[in-house]
Amino acid sequence: MVCLGNICRSPLAEGILQSKVDPDNVFVDSAGTAGYHVGNPPDSRSIAVARKYGLDISRQKCRRFSEMDFMEFDHIYVMDRSNYSNVASLATNAMEASKIKLLLDEVDLGIDEVPDPYYGGEDGFEKVYKMIDMACEAIAKKLN
Repeated sequence: MVCLGNICRSPLAEGILQSKVDPDNVFVDSAGTAGYHVGNPPDSRSIAVARKYGLDISRQKCRRFSEMDFMEFDHIYVMDRSNYSNVASLATNAMEASKIKLLLDEVDLGIDEVPDPYYGGEDGFEKVYKMIDMACEAIAKKLN
């Protein structure tokens, strides 16, 4: 799961998908395309909305996406087209590039990008949570 800073959207996606899959069979992680917050926990508003739905993402630590992630992961879900471009620019071959998908391509919500709630209010985090949850439900059905 990849977004810009790895503090809002991708930590939520990591926590949500982890809650829907068998951890013995599926490893879920998140990263950011920028290194602004490396080592920090997710945004407090992401932690709060996750907690509202019974998930604890407070122990996650932000990290930056790296070329090694192409070897580590079978699927790389990005939150928006900018993240897609940033991750795709690191791919060294067609196999790596084929792993990258927009998260919302997994569901039909009429939009294909998860909006960044960082500069908005609490309701933005709620809306983003619900979008991500629907996409993660579809992904979990494929993986389980």
